[in-house]
Amino acid sequence: MEGIGKPLAVYFERRMARILMLGIISGFPQMLIGSSLSLWLKEDGLDRSTIGWAGLIFAVYAFNFLWAPLVDRIRIPWLTNRIGHRRAWIVALQAVILASLVAWSTVDPVANLTAVIAVGLVIAIASATQDIVVDALRIEQIGTAEGESMAAAAATAVVGWFTGFKLGGAVAFEVAELFQRAGVADYWQSTFLVLGVVVILCNIGLMSAAQAEEQRRVAARLGLAGPTGESGTLAAVGAWFVATVGGPLLSFFRRNGFAIAAAVLGFIFLFKIGEAFLGRMSLVFYNEVGFSKTDIAIYSKGLGWVTTVAFTVLGGLFAIRMGLIRAMFLSGIGMAATNLLFAALAWTGRSELLFAVAVVMDDLTSAFATVTFVAFISMLVDRTYTATQYARRTIFAASSGMFVDWLGGAWGTFFVITTLMVIPSLLCLWAIRAKLRDMLAGTSVRLFGKEPAAA
Repeated sequence: MEGIGKPLAVYFERRMARILMLGIISGFPQMLIGSSLSLWLKEDGLDRSTIGWAGLIFAVYAFNFLWAPLVDRIRIPWLTNRIGHRRAWIVALQAVILASLVAWSTVDPVANLTAVIAVGLVIAIASATQDIVVDALRIEQIGTAEGESMAAAAATAVVGWFTGFKLGGAVAFEVAELFQRAGVADYWQSTFLVLGVVVILCNIGLMSAAQAEEQRRVAARLGLAGPTGESGTLAAVGAWFVATVGGPLLSFFRRNGFAIAAAVLGFIFLFKIGEAFLGRMSLVFYNEVGFSKTDIAIYSKGLGWVTTVAFTVLGGLFAIRMGLIRAMFLSGIGMAATNLLFAALAWTGRSELLFAVAVVMDDLTSAFATVTFVAFISMLVDRTYTATQYARRTIFAASSGMFVDWLGGAWGTFFVITTLMVIPSLLCLWAIRAKLRDMLAGTSVRLFGKEPAAA
């Protein structure tokens, strides 16, 4: 018990509560443009291909590194001086998300799909930008030498993210079901107004998240002449671009070498591609199999949240013990294999028991995979460029609906293919395993579970 008690105690530190709140703030908007938007479009009669292509709005998550340097540099008028640089950005972006929900409440997707997608894109841009700030603020809570704390912080962030995503989804589906049964014609539009209250509560909780005195750090790094860093000259703009955009990328390749840097980037972009394809179409699949919004809220969101919370914490502990590389291999294989349970559900038809088992196993392996993935990436970033180098990855899965249509609606075959999609990322990880051990030698990070933590 003593061996387990020490790493478990890390989760009860006050800063972990702050990281939990940051995770909730990060996860909730992705539920809006993922689960809620997909089911809204499905129930309003749009086809699978359209719903899948609507997922193109997630592309902004893959490119948010392009404007990540601006997050460090640009101050939010009035707010920055009162609540700090990072929190000012998050509050401003949360206001954009709240306004977008109000806009969604006035639009009919059948009559004006373009407007629905445009508002969803605004939410995606705000959320992707918010993730830059959230990840930077989360990483700055933990010291570079705190290996166990970094793993625990990754687990806590995942718990928070899934709390915002899954419990937020449970609230959305239950409220929508309630409005639908009450005879409200535009029940999804009314639901978005209720979800706006959640955004407001997140902003209140954000005030508990302490932040480092990063403004002085940013100013010193960028050489700002004044509090806003405005220059107005073309030379200054060019210098800023090289320092804040080219600098982090060159730093990453210079520190790690081309081969390992390319393999790491390949791993980052490929590790969860199968999960992304499944996730993009999961709500459509559940609806076509015959599950109601209440069923989805109970099993996929409610039960899924309990499973995720429990196994994320345990996953963080296992990752510490067995080492991040070994944990990523195990979790990647498990994450992909559980997709076969959804294939079985597609072949057998509606079964609440099989649905529950599939959801539990999927959330178990997904939580473990996410914890190890986040901890792994957190160890590799240059902390002076947290907002730039840790702009979170996302994977294109917009073609998933068209892919299911191309398969003739063969959901079972679709899920089998998503199972195989993890293989390229694991090959990348296998190719660089030895170099990673050399690169992180002397740190407190366990990669394979054999080497002792650095003193």
